[in-house]
Amino acid sequence: MINRRQMIATMVWAATGSGVASSVHAQPAMSRITAYGFSFQGLKGGDIRLVDYAGKPILVVNTASLCGYTPQYAGLQQLWTQFRDRGLTIIGVPSNDFGGQEPGGTSEIAETAEQTYHVTFPITAKTSVKGPNAHPFYKWAAAERPADLPSWNFHKYLVGRDGHIADAFSSRIEPTDTRVATAIARSLTA
Repeated sequence: MINRRQMIATMVWAATGSGVASSVHAQPAMSRITAYGFSFQGLKGGDIRLVDYAGKPILVVNTASLCGYTPQYAGLQQLWTQFRDRGLTIIGVPSNDFGGQEPGGTSEIAETAEQTYHVTFPITAKTSVKGPNAHPFYKWAAAERPADLPSWNFHKYLVGRDGHIADAFSSRIEPTDTRVATAIARSLTA
């Protein structure tokens, strides 16, 4: 019969690939991945690197130009105007995943966001946010908050200063809702 000490030594050996079970030789634990490890292709080229916003809250929102929630662009712009000088970044992520409501290309997306709703916050290139082809950020977010997956356009993830998901808001919750502003304010002072 194997005693507890032998079993632990065997598990350490199997995990490290060596017979050394001493804590002196143990590998340090890996830190959890944060949102700052991801980037998106920008709508008009270049990369939107989340690491460039490290230590600041980021509101990541999957958007669509032909959705009933598309007017939320105006509320997102209002949040951006209200909080950007305090450190908030908003990133719009156009996606055709829900109802085929982002069928256009770069110029159509830019027309809706920039011309119709006067958006000035960063917008990514069209990106998948669900399923096996989801952008790595969205796969990571699904692992961070499995109960808060996007189920439609204009789902909002608030990334806190620590790079982890601080809050999530469904499409039905307007960007100007008190709950969103309160969560952003809390993240800014955390």
